[in-house]
Amino acid sequence: MTAPVRTLEFQADDRVCAQIVVPLPQSAVFEKFRHDFHVWWPCEFTWSGEVLEDIFFEGRKGGMIWERGPEGIRFDMARVLRWVPPEKVVLRWHVGPDHMPEPNPNRASEVEVRFVAMDGATRIELEHRFFLRHGKAGLEYRNLMAIQWPYILKRLADCCGGQEAQAPVAKGPQPVLRSLPALV
Repeated sequence: MTAPVRTLEFQADDRVCAQIVVPLPQSAVFEKFRHDFHVWWPCEFTWSGEVLEDIFFEGRKGGMIWERGPEGIRFDMARVLRWVPPEKVVLRWHVGPDHMPEPNPNRASEVEVRFVAMDGATRIELEHRFFLRHGKAGLEYRNLMAIQWPYILKRLADCCGGQEAQAPVAKGPQPVLRSLPALV
């Protein structure tokens, strides 16, 4: 099997797209995405960091992705807006540009993850959009996520057996990294 290919591109000023191909069938990748979220999601991209106790993914429309930190503290990362297993999930992203929880749905961005069946493999397509809902810091946040999403997808690919993947190829304007914290 050929090595999975990752690409990163700006579709417009207000979104970032990334994709990766993993050597598993669509349903298996979707299951790993959901049930192994706590395994592949980088703990450095959580509020709890090294003292993270667990991450939960409530796989249903209206469900939440949330982390349990030290002493049972709960932080909500996302709400499931669309749940179409094994094809896609759309999330309201409750992480703000300052990497603090953003409880206001009108100021939250959106992440769509599609799982496209291929011959014995699956292409995972991720689109993070509506950064401008975050206000002035939205475009800087987009630039940061343009760097972080390929790393996050690589973690998922590694969990799915995609260790042979090549480095991401960037297309379009190169993101400008500012001094934001390294958390998602």
